[in-house]
Amino acid sequence: MCGRFAFYSMDFSALTEAVAQPDLLADAEPRYNVPPGTLISVARRAEDEAPVTIEQLWWGYRPAWADAKAPQPINAKAETVATSKYFAPAFKRHRCLISADGWYEWLSVDGRKQPHFITRTDGKTLYLGGIWTERGDDLAPGVAIITEPARGSAKEVHDRMPLALDNDSLEPWLDTAFTDRDAIRGVTRHIDAGLIRHWPVSTAVNKPGDDRNAALINPL
Repeated sequence: MCGRFAFYSMDFSALTEAVAQPDLLADAEPRYNVPPGTLISVARRAEDEAPVTIEQLWWGYRPAWADAKAPQPINAKAETVATSKYFAPAFKRHRCLISADGWYEWLSVDGRKQPHFITRTDGKTLYLGGIWTERGDDLAPGVAIITEPARGSAKEVHDRMPLALDNDSLEPWLDTAFTDRDAIRGVTRHIDAGLIRHWPVSTAVNKPGDDRNAALINPL
């Protein structure tokens, strides 16, 4: 799964090279412990043929047609995102990208949960595949990050990981002309498993209140 991530580099360069120059958020700030139920920086097309923009959307997905008590998942499984009634309409036309420098997972060690920070070996920005939907409340559109079976060293920490796309996949992922699952699979790829590494970090990351503390990603 992906329940916490960090984005501190503010580097959107691969995205801006892949698509028409987005309108970058002037107020985006580094965050080292981003929890669900908050606004996150998301690249999307608000409408078919609209330019790609980077906006602050709500991390918590609930379609406007759903009941107010319906679940608000933060993740959607890659295996079912295209067929689930809850997610399929968004996967077809409302795909998005979430920029991150890494994400956190917790490994069971001697009966306790040890957090690990998982990131790229080359330090470049990760672009996580997601879906978005208009919500039926006063919040911004809601987002779910797509997850897949863990690959590479990420498997040492958890059995699932966010769908991290390579740079050549960014433009087609956001292209609303691709609506069929097989067509989308044909034009997108995840990053090479060899680019993934991780290290244990302080349990201070367990508390989501402080997301401005750069020390949270430091190796133990």
